[in-house]
Amino acid sequence: QLQFVESGGALVQPGGSLRLSCKPSSGLTLQYYTVGWFRQAPGKALEGVSCINYLKEPPFDADAVSGRFTISKDNDLNTVYLQMNNLKPEDTAVYYCAGQIGATARAMCRAYPTYKAATWGQGTQVTVAA
Repeated sequence: QLQFVESGGALVQPGGSLRLSCKPSSGLTLQYYTVGWFRQAPGKALEGVSCINYLKEPPFDADAVSGRFTISKDNDLNTVYLQMNNLKPEDTAVYYCAGQIGATARAMCRAYPTYKAATWGQGTQVTVAA
């Protein structure tokens, strides 16, 4: 099963920026996977943040992060990134990566958090506070 190692989380002030990274822990190539970033804030359900598929289609961003977060995938480095700008306190959460074959970006972001076969890594903590 595809599982990721996430990194890049930190404590940052409101309005600041961070770039998260994740790579498969197994070395499996991501070239034909739809991949996404998900997050879970304290006391809240896991939610899709940004997802991108292997086709040249626009990525899907949740409304809460649209215009502030950008997902990208480097096939040569086999790494997925999440550039987060203008961070807000409500962005505080543990952020996770996931990958899935055959899904659209929108479908993965919307449905993967409740997918019974979903696998998650340890995540990376992002805390936005003054």
